[in-house]
Amino acid sequence: MKISIELTLTPLKDDYESHIIDFIKRLRASEFTVLENPLSTQIYGDFDKLMPFVTQEIKQSFSEIDIAVLNMKIVKTDRSDYEPNF
Repeated sequence: MKISIELTLTPLKDDYESHIIDFIKRLRASEFTVLENPLSTQIYGDFDKLMPFVTQEIKQSFSEIDIAVLNMKIVKTDRSDYEPNF
């Protein structure tokens, strides 16, 4: 089953930017399709492969940050080719 995940990592510390950049770079280095915008990062792939990968990357980021918030939305379809029609 294909899924789309939207992630927003928010470290609650002064040097937040480097943690976000590291997280996004690890997502980019994966086998999955990754798209970014100024507010979030989207990653697309097969549920059984993507979920363990995302869980591992969240755990790594959380181990490097004292306090952080991660917002995640999961959609049951691959929306990587979405283009607005308005």
